[in-house]
Amino acid sequence: MRTTAAASSRCCSLRSARAFGAAVLLALTALVGLAAQARAADPLIQPDAQPGPKVIRTAVIGGMMLTGLWPEIVKLFEAETDYEVVVVETGPRPLLDAAMRLGAADLLTMHSGDVTTNLVADGYGANLRPWARNDIVIMGPKTDPAGIRGLKDGAEAVRRIAQAQANWVDAQGAGKREMAHTLWQKAGIDPQGAWVIPDESKDHLDLLRFAAKHNAYAICGRHPVILGKLPSEGMEIMVEQDPLMRRPYVVMEANPAMVPNANTAGARALADFLLSEKVQAFLLESGKENLGDNAFDPVAPPPPVLPAP
Repeated sequence: MRTTAAASSRCCSLRSARAFGAAVLLALTALVGLAAQARAADPLIQPDAQPGPKVIRTAVIGGMMLTGLWPEIVKLFEAETDYEVVVVETGPRPLLDAAMRLGAADLLTMHSGDVTTNLVADGYGANLRPWARNDIVIMGPKTDPAGIRGLKDGAEAVRRIAQAQANWVDAQGAGKREMAHTLWQKAGIDPQGAWVIPDESKDHLDLLRFAAKHNAYAICGRHPVILGKLPSEGMEIMVEQDPLMRRPYVVMEANPAMVPNANTAGARALADFLLSEKVQAFLLESGKENLGDNAFDPVAPPPPVLPAP
């Protein structure tokens, strides 16, 4: 019996691994498709741009292009300098990672995580700095069976969801899983049971439809929701504005030791500009006219430099 049970467990694990792999592949395929659409529509995107002393080749996470944030920042930067900024790659993290490793980009910006850490550790990136943030939110059905609507504490929200054994989608995206793990850990709960539903959505755009079908809560980025990029009929933002539920976005410059033709001066000028008071103030206003709210937030101001004792 034990042998049969063990074999059954291994089969279940294998099925879960295959399902997870398939979900990741579908999500990546969808994101690559969105990136291709963006390339065709935006003259800022020049995948074949060549290095030059006055050209800054950038690799930019897809959300910053979809919200229009990056093109606006580029306009501000180019108005104050004699540099031309082009986007050689945009889309999901694997595409940006490849652009840096191939030496095709002078500067990269995306949300922080293993990809950015490994680029620095492997010698391709340098001067990694956070410069913006965006919110992760908890979405839920309008009936709100766990009673979490309006909370600004994600850990308290998942605690109530567990207590009510309300359905929860165990989302497969790396950023979503990392944030969910942080919330469950803070709540002191190991989520297990029939109410924890494996994510079987077709791709990341299908997540909220899948959650609505199961009358379940799910975690996702805020700006795809307010941009209308995630179909969310029957679902509402339940929890937002928790400082813990913020993902930092970082900027890094190409390491000239690995990319000898990189425009390091231009990359440093643009990276410094992202952390300038002008851009940090701009983040608070960006998107309000079209979206009703800003899609990205500034980082905390650096601490003052204390005089030597």
